[in-house]
Amino acid sequence: MAESKTRLGISAYAICVFIFTLGSNGVRNLFGWPAFLILSLAITGGAVVLFIHVKPEKFRWYRLPSPLFWFLGLAVLSVFWSQYRFESVLGVIAQLATTLIAVVLAFVLTWHEVLRTLGTALRYLIGLSFVLELWVALVVQHPLLPWWMAEPAGSEKTPMLLFWSRDLLFAGGPIQGVVASSVLFGFIGLLGLIVFGIQLRAGLVSRLNGWFWVALSVLTLALTRGATVTVALVAVIAGLAIALWGRRLGPERRVPLYIVSAVLAAGVAAAALFAREFTFGLLGKSGTLTGRLETWQKVAELADQRPWFGWGWVSYWAPWVEPFKSLDTKGGIQVMSAHNAWIDVWLQLGIIGVLAFAPLVVLTLWRTWFRAVDPPRRGYGPPLPYATSALWPWLVMIALVVQSLTESRILIEGGWMLLVLLAVKSRVDFQLPSLDAEPRREPWRRVPIPRENAVTAAAAPAARARKPRDS
Repeated sequence: MAESKTRLGISAYAICVFIFTLGSNGVRNLFGWPAFLILSLAITGGAVVLFIHVKPEKFRWYRLPSPLFWFLGLAVLSVFWSQYRFESVLGVIAQLATTLIAVVLAFVLTWHEVLRTLGTALRYLIGLSFVLELWVALVVQHPLLPWWMAEPAGSEKTPMLLFWSRDLLFAGGPIQGVVASSVLFGFIGLLGLIVFGIQLRAGLVSRLNGWFWVALSVLTLALTRGATVTVALVAVIAGLAIALWGRRLGPERRVPLYIVSAVLAAGVAAAALFAREFTFGLLGKSGTLTGRLETWQKVAELADQRPWFGWGWVSYWAPWVEPFKSLDTKGGIQVMSAHNAWIDVWLQLGIIGVLAFAPLVVLTLWRTWFRAVDPPRRGYGPPLPYATSALWPWLVMIALVVQSLTESRILIEGGWMLLVLLAVKSRVDFQLPSLDAEPRREPWRRVPIPRENAVTAAAAPAARARKPRDS
C-alpha cells in the first residue's frame, strides 16, 4: 500500500511538472510572474525531495550523457564573459533547475509512467485550452489580456501578441489556448496526437478515451494552423513509416532504408532552401517565414561578432539589456528569441556551444531510433513481438528537432525538459519493451487475458507468423 501511494505521488508530481513546463505561458498569465517564480522554486525543491526519498539505485552521475555536461558547463562558464552577467546568472539557474527536474524524472519514472503522466498533462492542457477559448467566445466576447496587464492609455493599440486569447474560436482560429500562442498550442496538439495515438494503438486507454483525445488533438492542429507544426506533423508521419519499415527489415537489412531516408531529407532541405516561396506558399506562408529570415539575419550578424564563445547564456532573451534591447521587434513588441534553436545557441554560446548542443540532440535521436526499431529480446531466445509504446520517444524527438528550426523552445522550459528527459532515459534505461510487457487495457467486450497467460497469448501470433509483429 505504501509503495502504491508513493508511485501515485510520483506520478502526480510528474503531471504537475509537465503541465508547468509545457504550459508555462498559461501559468504566468493565470498567476503572474511573482507566483510563477515561487512555483518554480517549489517544483525544483520537490525534485530534490523526491530524489532523496526514492534514492534511485541506477543513478550514477557519470552515466548521464556527456554532451549534457559539455553544454551546461559551457553555459555556466559563459557567465564570466557575458555582456549581461546578472541575466546570465538567472538564465543558468533556470537551465540547471529544469535539467535537475528532468534528470530526477528520468530516474524515478518508468518508460510507461513517463508516457502516462505526459499524456495526462497534455489532456489537461488541451482540455483547459478549449474551455478558455469557449469562455472567451461565449462570455467575454472580445480578446482577453492577462488579468495583471492593463490596456494602453490613449489611442495606442495593444499588440496582438500580448493577448491571452484573441477570441477567434468561432472564426476558425488561429486559437492560442492557455499557452497564449497558436504556435505553442499547435505543438502541444502534435505531442497529444503522438501520445494519444500510441496509447490508443497499444491498448493503454479505452477506445472512447483514446479516440476522443486524438480527435481533439487533430482539432487543435486544424484551429492553430501553424506552418512549423504542419511540417513537423508530416515529419512525424514519415518517421513513423520509416520506423515501421525498419522493424520489418530487421537490423541486418536497413541500408536501403537509410539511403532512402537520406535522399528524402536532402530533397526536403533543397526545397526549403531553393524553392522557399513555392514550398512555404503551399502552407499559406511567405518565403520570409513570417519575418523569421530578417530575425535570423540580425542574430547571425550579432553572433558573428563573437563567433566562438558567444555573448553569454541567457535562455529567454532579456529585452531590457543590450544587445537584445535594440535587436529586433515583431508585432509591436521585442523579440524574445532567435526563432531557431541552433542560431540561438550560436548567439549565446558560439560555435563551441553548437558543437556541444548538436551531439546531445543527435545522440538522443539516434538512441530513440534504435529503441523504436530494434527487436526486443530476453536472453538468447528468438526476438519478442514489438511494443507500440517503443515508438513514442522517437516520434517526439522528430517533433522537437523540426520545431527547433523555427522556434527556440527546445532550449527552455517544456522543450528542454523533454529533450533532457529523453536523453537521460534513453542513455540509462535502454531495455527494449516487448508486447508482453505492455500494461494493456483490454478493448470493450473482450475477456481480459490473465496476467500469467499474457506472455503466451502475445507470443503466439508471432510464433505462427515466424517473424516479429509490427505494432
